[in-house]
Amino acid sequence: MSIALAMSVYAGAQALGLSGAIAAVGAGMLFGGQQARKAIEGETESYLTRFWTLVDEILNALLFLLLGVEVIAVPFYKHEIGLILVAIPLVVLARFAVVLPWGAWYNSRHRERGSIRIFGWGGLHGALSLALALSLPRGEERMVLLAVTYAVVAFSIAVQGLSFGPVVKRLAKRDMTS
Repeated sequence: MSIALAMSVYAGAQALGLSGAIAAVGAGMLFGGQQARKAIEGETESYLTRFWTLVDEILNALLFLLLGVEVIAVPFYKHEIGLILVAIPLVVLARFAVVLPWGAWYNSRHRERGSIRIFGWGGLHGALSLALALSLPRGEERMVLLAVTYAVVAFSIAVQGLSFGPVVKRLAKRDMTS
């Protein structure tokens, strides 16, 4: 039933010229709400959770496989290195600027020190950024934006993704000692 909901809402939105992805997310939010959760408590909830967890893991594996294959498809040129080296810190700084108010609010409500650093460093990029770059019309600008986006995504996954656990542990250790 949940697959039918996701597929029909997606197809219906597409037929109306709307975003199928946003429609599916909206349907999922309604389907996953408190009232719906009460209706499927117990064994059904367990099966549904395991099914969608499996789907999520399969799609993530495919995404990372496609990211790896993309290295071959995206041309990188020497003259883009400077742009890439500027884009990576700019994206990280922009992410911190976006999460600063939310992290401050969270910190004030929950007395969690380090939340801004966790939210900022943990805001990984990936499929959406590349999908947007790939949706641009063909041309020289598209290839430059695709190369820079890919580099930012690769940095985010390799550097931020692999260091996220140690960063959180270090912040937690610092909180325990203070």
